[in-house]
Amino acid sequence: MSQTSNAQNPLLDFSGFPRFSDARPEHVAPAVRGLLEENRALIARLTADTAAPTWANFVEPMNEAGERLGRAWGVVGHLHSVMDVPEWREAYNEMLPEVSRFYAEVGQNLALFHKFKALHDGPEYASLSPVRQRILDNELRDFRLSGAELPDAVKPRFQEIQEEQSQLGAKFSENILDATNAHSEWVSDEAGLAGIPEDARAAARAAAEKDGKPGWKFTLHMPSYLPVLQYADDRGLRERMYRAYATRASEASKPEWDNGPLIGKILALREEEAQLLGYRNFAEVSLVPKMADTPEQVLAFLRDLATKAKPFAERDLAELKAFAARELGLAELFPWDVAYASEKLRQARYAFSEQEVKQYFPEPKVLDGLFGVIRTLYKVDILPDEAPKWDPDVRFFRIEKEGELVGHFYLDLHARETKRGGAWMDSARSRHRRPAGGMETPVAYLVCNFPGPVNGKPATFTHDDVLTLFHECGHGLHHLLTKVEELAVSGIHGVEWDAVELPSQFMENFCWEWDVLSGMTAHVDTGEPLPRALYDKMIAAKNFQSGMQTVRQLEFSMFDLRIHSDIVAGGQPVPMEKVFGVLDEVRREVAVLFPPAWHRFPNSFSHIFAGGYAAGYYSYKWAEVLSADAFEAFEEAGAGKGSLLDAETGTRFWREILAVGGSRPALESFKAFRGREPKVDALLRHNGMVEA
Repeated sequence: MSQTSNAQNPLLDFSGFPRFSDARPEHVAPAVRGLLEENRALIARLTADTAAPTWANFVEPMNEAGERLGRAWGVVGHLHSVMDVPEWREAYNEMLPEVSRFYAEVGQNLALFHKFKALHDGPEYASLSPVRQRILDNELRDFRLSGAELPDAVKPRFQEIQEEQSQLGAKFSENILDATNAHSEWVSDEAGLAGIPEDARAAARAAAEKDGKPGWKFTLHMPSYLPVLQYADDRGLRERMYRAYATRASEASKPEWDNGPLIGKILALREEEAQLLGYRNFAEVSLVPKMADTPEQVLAFLRDLATKAKPFAERDLAELKAFAARELGLAELFPWDVAYASEKLRQARYAFSEQEVKQYFPEPKVLDGLFGVIRTLYKVDILPDEAPKWDPDVRFFRIEKEGELVGHFYLDLHARETKRGGAWMDSARSRHRRPAGGMETPVAYLVCNFPGPVNGKPATFTHDDVLTLFHECGHGLHHLLTKVEELAVSGIHGVEWDAVELPSQFMENFCWEWDVLSGMTAHVDTGEPLPRALYDKMIAAKNFQSGMQTVRQLEFSMFDLRIHSDIVAGGQPVPMEKVFGVLDEVRREVAVLFPPAWHRFPNSFSHIFAGGYAAGYYSYKWAEVLSADAFEAFEEAGAGKGSLLDAETGTRFWREILAVGGSRPALESFKAFRGREPKVDALLRHNGMVEA
């Protein structure tokens, strides 16, 4: 690749922030191919070198070249997620196999493995810092998991498996987005909108106008879908929306969007990968770099929690059914009635609705409140800043401590048709000290799918949206407040997957505290803060149906673990009957709600088929144990003080959990903060699952 094209290609400019306003799909292939060549040439040179490997002559050059590739490809992957237009999708998918192939090659490169092993076993190892020693230990573990020690005859097949899995994962996500975008429900008569909140109606009207049509357009994107399920009095509309959502990316949609065959192939490939590596199943492979030791141990943890939660879930459902029959005339509660009846029961029991609360959470006030919590806990400042963006709606901020730059983050809060659903945090750049000197500060993406502003009013968030925002911000702080200077374990890197949700779920707890909420609310029309009486009702309702919600999460976790440990593919794509067979067994064990036979939940379970949580979805539950226990330290420190925003405890949490990233085992970090092993008690108490 010539120097001129290098200089002109914005994806190859690592001097500052990504140049989103200049980057074009045609830049992707030349930039990424050039970086792949650069990395391959470096690896060839390093492995041919007969001198003993040292940290300076071997690890540092590898890190630097790898970081450039990671950053450029990270920008491409990010744009594929937030701007999934045909040109970017094509550019991403064209290079995905080549990038996957490169990483599979590196993972299997025996000469590279031997270099790392020589450094690990050589005289320099003892003089390295504990952080660098941990990096080398992790490298050897990851090489083994990447097939470095496999016989040469088997390696090409192992590499094919990696490539195919990454392509299937990308296709899985795209199918969900395409199927989601393809469906809309049109309401032509205003009477059909009965019960639906005003802001959701306004958004539906705006969507119809955008299409140049009369009436109201509802879609399967969350800000449009949820209000219908929760509030629409029209049972037929709820049923149609529910069915469309439940059968996305299945045989009920276009054949080319059906994720069923993809699931069968993904499971077969994962089993083959596990067997080549000498493990019984993929769940065992998945757990090697995690806190948990065996699938059996995880299953025992989930079953123990299910035993404690199921009686509460059964009570929740019995109450809901009785209320729906008595007050709503719903003799039989269908799945599309559950959210609707639950919202009516919540209103009847606690005399408030989510919609009422939502009016007190306008976006600017919520952000002020969030930033205020971070300021108080960690003594940092969050200030608006400027950088190129991928959409005019995106905002950019910097974090400073005592005038010194800590890091930056992008905030992309609103749903768009070209953006994949859900909410996530990702790394744009990781903190590390450059070999040539100087510190590279971290940059994060925080992405959500909230409703945007309508009719000149600021966007308003449900309390659930606020929880989501705090959650993603917790991940962001984990990435941004790191003190580690080595790439491989800086921020969220190198943190065990089942501990990575600790800082995010920890942040959610503050959204229930009066001293936090009272300062981050202002009625969208009147500017009045959240009334204490309404807050008290929210707290009373906090654990409303927490039993049902807990068993639902346990259902997802056990299903995930069992399809990756119990199903035997035997070299063939797994038939969906087998997958649904396991799901049925899990539901009989833990669930209280049973969806219709035509429900295709696995077809849109992107966390495990496209998002890195395969045989690891239980992490959410385990991290909830850790986060509730960690938050209890703030409860103890704030007892009698009127506020849990205790800066001293915040400083300790930063020092022992956030700052250390993956530089030591997560359990050690937790014990350093709490002074003991984690306990499940705080989680059960927070969820109201303790018998009075």
